[in-house]
Amino acid sequence: MPTTMPASVSRTDVQPALTFRAMNEADLDAVCAAENRIYPFPWTRGNFIDSLHSGDAAWICEAAGVPVGYAVVSLVLDEAQLLNISILPEYQGQGLGTLLLHHICAEVRQRRAARLFLEVRPSNDAGRALYQRFGFHIIGQRKGYYPAVDGREDALVMALDLEAPAP
Repeated sequence: MPTTMPASVSRTDVQPALTFRAMNEADLDAVCAAENRIYPFPWTRGNFIDSLHSGDAAWICEAAGVPVGYAVVSLVLDEAQLLNISILPEYQGQGLGTLLLHHICAEVRQRRAARLFLEVRPSNDAGRALYQRFGFHIIGQRKGYYPAVDGREDALVMALDLEAPAP
């Protein structure tokens, strides 16, 4: 049975204890609906299916059984690439992104990744602040990487050394 991500759930319905489970195709209707609410240029269902079929690690983050976020990570040899990390809008600003990123770091460390990479929009102040708190540092820039309302937006490439002590 597909998991549903309600369009509006009261913040009081969320307990602080989070659980994480593997994302599967049954989750994709809800994940894609959430993605479309969160981003002006969302991942498509095909993007998520490609990630799941290629063996990328993907999780649903739940609070009291209510899906509040999700993430997708690609692992190749000793490197991990954070492809998507998202918290539903009504749950943002409560530290859930921090908890989800802790989970991701723990998972990829267990899978023997030495570094975790990601791209982030320079305009994503909250995302950049989160990653910097974790110890990610900017290692490059991709020109015109993201679609934007007025054309294209660059991406900052960031990396985290996973062999250093956990944040």
